Amino acid sequence: MEKFTVLQAVFLRWRAGEMAESRPAKAKIGFRSNAMRNSRSALFGITACLFMTGANAQKLNWQIFSEPFVSTAHAQEIDWQKVDETLGRKPVVSGDVHRYGFPRTDLTVALDGVTIKPALALGGWVAFKPAHGGVMAMGDLVLLESEINPVMLKMIASSLEITAVHNHLLRANPATFYMHVAGHGDPVKIATAIRDALAESKTPLSVAASATTAPAVDLDMAQLDQIIGVKGQANGGVYQFNVPRRDPVTEQGMQLSPVGAMGVAIGINFQPTGGGKAAITGDFVLTDDEVNPVIRALRTHGIDVTALHSHMLDEQPRLFFMHFWANDDAIKLARGLRAALDKTASTKS
Repeated sequence: MEKFTVLQAVFLRWRAGEMAESRPAKAKIGFRSNAMRNSRSALFGITACLFMTGANAQKLNWQIFSEPFVSTAHAQEIDWQKVDETLGRKPVVSGDVHRYGFPRTDLTVALDGVTIKPALALGGWVAFKPAHGGVMAMGDLVLLESEINPVMLKMIASSLEITAVHNHLLRANPATFYMHVAGHGDPVKIATAIRDALAESKTPLSVAASATTAPAVDLDMAQLDQIIGVKGQANGGVYQFNVPRRDPVTEQGMQLSPVGAMGVAIGINFQPTGGGKAAITGDFVLTDDEVNPVIRALRTHGIDVTALHSHMLDEQPRLFFMHFWANDDAIKLARGLRAALDKTASTKS
């Protein structure tokens, strides 16, 4: 045994675990159980190597213990075309994240006289990030009340996790609800589970080619950029901002990045309603000590707080998501949102 280097011992231990896990049979999509099993195997291997190395322990390069997790997340080639075909759409790719949109273009939802565009508050999505030899999947699905339990039952049957169910808006007709889901494992199996679950709703599962151009955003976008502090982007007649937090966010030991694609950036949306006015909604991503300062800042500037809840189960740091609504002068509302952003650990470009 003295002939082995520490690196060789770690590699052999890790390789044995990889071969064992590649055997057929009991692969599941379950998020937490697989991650915990991998962690236990890694810890056992590390402990065994420490005992084998004896006096050489002080020479350890601890980076070697993290490298297997990094390499397995990326070494396994993911057939993204099969995932695309399963979900019936192309993703937006940001870094290593593939994010698939499921907008509720079938719904006509009105709130305070405003017909809500899908990009304002009806844009469901699922993101896939390579992790632990498969993918980590997270999503936010837009559902009617009657669709919640049929979709949930299908998700449960496929071993996907439900991490939150809640409203975003108040007084909307019809009322919409938002189901957050998570999973880990084979990307095609997860994609199939999501497709089959959404088939229990009226969410469009095919994407029709659009013959119309996106409506212009009739707002002073340059001034909005200056006030909010980051560059926005026009999408489907809505001007959207993703404002990152300064602190990294992790889930099951995996950093959730890029933050916009993984749903942990502060989201702010402006939909023009005429005469320089806009309907605004989105969600603030907050730590516990930021919640009430942001509530006070929003209410002081005439912006309704419409929901406060979690989206995930065991992220670090613990986060709360605050949704809001107003329809008023766009520049005035942007200044109110900036006052709220100033109460958070968010970035400014």
